[in-house]
Amino acid sequence: MNDAELAHPRSDLKDAIGWIAFGIAVLVGSITMDRLERQNINPVTVPGLLPGLLGIAMILLGAVLGVRSLRRGALAQALPPASAEDRETRKRVWIAIALCCGYGIVLVGHGIPFWIASTVYVTASILVFRRLSRDPDERRLDAKAWVQSLVIGVLSSVITWLAFEKLFLVRLP
Repeated sequence: MNDAELAHPRSDLKDAIGWIAFGIAVLVGSITMDRLERQNINPVTVPGLLPGLLGIAMILLGAVLGVRSLRRGALAQALPPASAEDRETRKRVWIAIALCCGYGIVLVGHGIPFWIASTVYVTASILVFRRLSRDPDERRLDAKAWVQSLVIGVLSSVITWLAFEKLFLVRLP
């Protein structure tokens, strides 16, 4: 049996609802983006076109997942009790969502340079998930762990910033 066969249909239904909601948010965000009409931008290259198409794809694929889960009896079967591993996985997912929201809502776009905000986000994410590790050696946040996390945070954010600024010619906040 593969993971899809082991997963409860209601899990797929919850995932479908999440993907549809996220797709709608992406689509709405892309529709409200500046179209740059005053700069005579070709309609095919306007900002928001690709995110809009990706949002539509997420909505459609979320709907397919939802229909499949309903056909598999998502509403007819009771959910099995969550195991300790399931609870740990959920905790990690919610922590990742919180970190991403903190990055997107608090750090980016409020005057902090992109590379600094991204350094804080990447470094914090590494440290948080190291602390949640099952391995006692990894859980220990000594000076070496802090330095490694900071180096990875700085390098990844500076490389990302340079790629967007120099390669894609996209100015980041």
